[in-house]
Amino acid sequence: MDFRSDNVTGACPEIMRALDEANRGSVSSYGDDEWSRGLEPAFAALFETPVRVFPVATGSAANSLGLAALTPPWGAIYCHRHAHIEEDECGAPEFYTGGAKLVLIDGEHGRIGAEALAETLARAGTGVQHHVQPAAVSLTQASESGTCYRPAELAAIAEVCRRHSLPLHMDGARFANAVRFLNCSPAEASWRAGVDVLSFGATKNGALAAEAVVFFKPELADDFLYRRKRAGHLFSKMRFLSAQLAAYLQDGLWLRNAAQANAMAQRLAAGLVKLRGAVLEHPVEANEVFVTLPEAVIRALQTAGFLFHRWGGPTATTIRLVTAFNTDPASVDRLILAATAALGGRPAGRANKSTAAKAGS
Repeated sequence: MDFRSDNVTGACPEIMRALDEANRGSVSSYGDDEWSRGLEPAFAALFETPVRVFPVATGSAANSLGLAALTPPWGAIYCHRHAHIEEDECGAPEFYTGGAKLVLIDGEHGRIGAEALAETLARAGTGVQHHVQPAAVSLTQASESGTCYRPAELAAIAEVCRRHSLPLHMDGARFANAVRFLNCSPAEASWRAGVDVLSFGATKNGALAAEAVVFFKPELADDFLYRRKRAGHLFSKMRFLSAQLAAYLQDGLWLRNAAQANAMAQRLAAGLVKLRGAVLEHPVEANEVFVTLPEAVIRALQTAGFLFHRWGGPTATTIRLVTAFNTDPASVDRLILAATAALGGRPAGRANKSTAAKAGS
């Protein structure tokens, strides 16, 4: 009944078993262990290309350190106005880059477009000593609105980056959910489309605490060992991070978990959009549902014990519902039934059916 975030879940059983196995005996520290040594071959196989991989414990560290490897202190990082690195990292990207500036770009449903990026870069003041200099572009996949960049959209953005000699970073905290929705290979959703550095998320999708910074251009990682150490993310018992990531990739666990989360989001959206007065604010493509509901329905759900966030402030009537790898279909159905009961069991009218068709496109 807790739909506040995919961070509220525990770790999935496969991850816990991997941690238990890694907990036996003594092994070398600081990443000189069998789990850590096996990560680069495992990720290389997953992405079908040689990679450099560095485990860290949090998404904030993965994003901030990954961007620091790309950006000088006088640099500008271009991202969506509502990107996670802008709204939810407490200034960590600015801190770890030594002062780089985030330059915000608008775009529908949490995504920036290649044309908007090109227009922004055209007036960036490149070469002018009074301005921060373009240094990197960062995309969130899936976006903060729960939508996904298609490979063609990524490629168009990457082409703009190439014209301006800018590396492309991807915040992939929900990369698994995006790949599952897009039904493409991890390679097609990343480096083949032009991504240079990926923050590969696992914590939101079944891990206990494990992320990875993946470099598709190994030369960009030359000093990353030292950045990670200086930031406090070189764990002495690194095997416990690496064992989580190894288990996460094994036998497609990461995509199975994402498939469950995505399916539950679709189930929620399909049920709620039928209600009178309900409007989906963004297409449901990953595991987040943003829906505007009558205030009476929101209060009824809260009274019934459902947990979620109002999106836009304490009186906002848009709520965010997030599903996870272990979301119970019965909980989803109970929420839909409770919302329906709050409206006296009345379904949506003809206008809302039109909205449902548009929002689900």
